Amino acid sequence: MELMEIDSEQGGAKSWPEPGVPIEEGPEKSTKEPLTSKQVQNELGGYVFEVTDKIRLRRFLCLGTERTIFHTGEVTLTLENDICNCITRLISKDGTNVVKTIRKFSVENRACKSDYVLFALALCCRCTDLETKEAAYKALSDVCRIPTHLFKFIKFSQEVNSKGKGWGRAHRKGVSMWYHSYKNKEGGIPLLAYHMTKYKARFGFTHKDVFRLCHIKTGYGALGYLVHHFYRGNGHREDDWQNKFNIARQHMTKHDKLELKNVIDFLQDVDDAKKCSDEQQMKGIIVLRDDLKIVREHVPTSLLKSKEVWDGLMRFMPMNAMLRNLGRMSSFGLLEFDSLGEDLTTNKLKNTELLKEARIHPFTLLIAEKAFSKGHNKKGNLQWKVNPKVRDALRDAFHLSFKNVEATGKRFQLAICMSGTENPHVNGTPIITATEAAAAMALVTCRSEKNCDIVAFSGIQSTEHPNITNCSISPEDDLDAVLDKCSKLPCDKTNIAAPIIHAFENKKMYDVFVVFTDSVNEDGSVHPSRALELYRKGSGITDARLIVCGLASNEFSIADPDDPLMMDIVGFDSNAPTAIHQFVTGNI
Repeated sequence: MELMEIDSEQGGAKSWPEPGVPIEEGPEKSTKEPLTSKQVQNELGGYVFEVTDKIRLRRFLCLGTERTIFHTGEVTLTLENDICNCITRLISKDGTNVVKTIRKFSVENRACKSDYVLFALALCCRCTDLETKEAAYKALSDVCRIPTHLFKFIKFSQEVNSKGKGWGRAHRKGVSMWYHSYKNKEGGIPLLAYHMTKYKARFGFTHKDVFRLCHIKTGYGALGYLVHHFYRGNGHREDDWQNKFNIARQHMTKHDKLELKNVIDFLQDVDDAKKCSDEQQMKGIIVLRDDLKIVREHVPTSLLKSKEVWDGLMRFMPMNAMLRNLGRMSSFGLLEFDSLGEDLTTNKLKNTELLKEARIHPFTLLIAEKAFSKGHNKKGNLQWKVNPKVRDALRDAFHLSFKNVEATGKRFQLAICMSGTENPHVNGTPIITATEAAAAMALVTCRSEKNCDIVAFSGIQSTEHPNITNCSISPEDDLDAVLDKCSKLPCDKTNIAAPIIHAFENKKMYDVFVVFTDSVNEDGSVHPSRALELYRKGSGITDARLIVCGLASNEFSIADPDDPLMMDIVGFDSNAPTAIHQFVTGNI
């Protein structure tokens, strides 16, 4: 694509340099004059971008940290985290808005991992502000969409409870109402039965434990039957309960009776599956159900080595589960050439509606393709024959899913720099190489954004003349074409400031600079924060952002901690695109 020329109507007040005037190193963190009214004066008299508690909260909900840095590894969440003090301050001012923000990040899938919103919600539920507690428990059913989330929330709630390990009245009621909330959800109590039998225990809790701790109270309808089913053999008088249940059943509405029947029938099939030892019988239980399906988690471990059982599971497997199990299904010979499994799998992967419903990012599909194409798992104890049709369908799905990527409407410059010929694997996604990750994200951005220039840089020849090459990547290219172009890019030492300097000196207008590199070992004379500061002044785009993706890095820090418009991506995985999108759109 051609580099975007300056538009005199875009940007703010401009102060471009005279031709031939080089950028020189200078103060990196502040200047004595504000770039914009959004900046505040620090203790040294310089102007920096203000980071409020509300911004810190949004960053944490998305990234798990108050800083604009994304890590592919696990983030340990405890009361010692600074975010706890931040959330406490916000609760004291307007706790209900804190809960609204938490719910919004969860419902709109703005969080990279569910742990962050669950931890923040637990803090709100265990705080001393009654209005905040009430709002937080009301939001519980929206934030905890499956029992796994509920179990994790309970774990966090116990850890942040400063008054002790007991369950107070509000907590017991809030957790109880999570189970009751399924009455108002599509699928009703039968869906709860499916979820409870699929996600039976996590983080040291079972549903029986939770029922005991929250003192759940139900009638004798579908929910009461479900709770009783999990409580059986726990000291309950079976005959007494059954008599009361039979009496109550006579007064149920037609809808309640149908819901109860669906729950009873499903639980019976789950119990039959649990006791089953015959693979053909197990396959029959899976295939013959019309509504709620028996899934892998319901199948005894001994039968998960059966081809017949997997043949039944394969027929109704959701998209994400199918991607995770392609190798295992292939190892049983279920995806062989011209087979039913091949047909089912390829049709799903080429179904744009299913891809949209599953909300799968193209990068996730690329990971699935690479994993399947290897023909064995990471440990090497599972091997399979790669079906070219399935592999090609995964690549087709990669391209089809581009239309599901939400555009930001920003002007992008993507800069790619590979520092050597080794092409290392990506930290966090070792099955992908740095070049593959950069090429994939370049193509995704090029297809989804109207204004996107892609350049390559290989170190810097001099301050006046950055070594920048325009990449001729277009939206019409497929991934193979982009990989071929990226493989021919020059390799040299990394100078992250080079693309910004090039845009500055050539008066190019961008809202976002994104650097993809396998190494962040700086080799330039100008720090990226200094180059970005001068670019903002020169272009008048005072909120221009910089994202540095160190694809093969374990740890680095390029972003100025005083500049919330700079972000570091350490490694890269399927959650990184969410972090980038939320940062670019100003949500964090």
